[in-house]
Amino acid sequence: MTIREQAEQREYQFLSRYAAHSADSMGRDRPEAQDDIRTVYQRDRDRILHSKSFRRLKHKTQVFIAPIGDHYRTRLTHTLEVSQLSRTVSRALRLNDDLTEAIALGHDLGHTPFGHAGERALNEVCPSGFRHYEQSIRVVEKLERDGQGLNLTKEVRDGILNHQWNLHPSTLEGQIVRFCDKIAYINHDIDDAERAGIMTEKDIPDRFRRSLGASTKERLDTLINDIIYNSIDSDEIRMSDTVQKEMEDLRRFMYENLYTNSIAKVEEKKVPGLLKILYQHYEQHIEEMPEEYIQLIESGEQEQRVVCDYISGMTDPYAVQKFEELFIPKSWPNQ
Repeated sequence: MTIREQAEQREYQFLSRYAAHSADSMGRDRPEAQDDIRTVYQRDRDRILHSKSFRRLKHKTQVFIAPIGDHYRTRLTHTLEVSQLSRTVSRALRLNDDLTEAIALGHDLGHTPFGHAGERALNEVCPSGFRHYEQSIRVVEKLERDGQGLNLTKEVRDGILNHQWNLHPSTLEGQIVRFCDKIAYINHDIDDAERAGIMTEKDIPDRFRRSLGASTKERLDTLINDIIYNSIDSDEIRMSDTVQKEMEDLRRFMYENLYTNSIAKVEEKKVPGLLKILYQHYEQHIEEMPEEYIQLIESGEQEQRVVCDYISGMTDPYAVQKFEELFIPKSWPNQ
């Protein structure tokens, strides 16, 4: 018996009856030989972790564009915090934390440069629209490994695609990530807003400080514990009605006081113009894109879709660099 088979047997012995067991996975689009050591979800986690799109998240905006400071979140650190919270809930509920971790690590792979401002800009210019959770699936199915994709299991792809609040993953592990994504960004965005001097803890209404906690740590404890104790031995991940309403109302407070704050978002007004100009340029000069994207077009992919792929995969500094190379005049060199 291989180490993987032993791990699969332990899952049947110790995981909840509601867990997604590795041996019962619906599999991959392209069949592969099993690994002797790792389960299918462990392999998916590792493939995401080693992907180029995952590494690029370290230079993509979470809330503040190109912040000067070492401690602001990026899209990568957000992803890691979602993963940590998700694993905590998954293990407490005896669910498959390998599947949970793979979904969490992959959920934002398709995010654009400059955060949601970039997503809105591409959604306006891409003929088929642009949604980062759908792009995340395109990344793992088509764009990684020079057009081959990562060939992830269906359960991981389902969780990535459906991590948005208005969607519903088919596994409890995916449902955990759906909750923890929101919990993570609400709390770490408050922390970053305090770091930026946009707000202080005292600016958070007393209502939320009483119901959820008076610090990031207290709020995380409240929200995570509420999910765990309301989801034990259940076929659904849920929060209590009271705590979920408080969390959603706190998110609305954050939207009004941070996500649309004129000081915090002063640089975002430049994002649509930058990305739309890049889109128009590469739409007219397909040959200037990297070879891997040209090959996608040659294989039958629509040109406009591939231009969106290229721009959405850019990091913040790379997008600025390409714009400067293409549109900012340079000094004539001295002879």
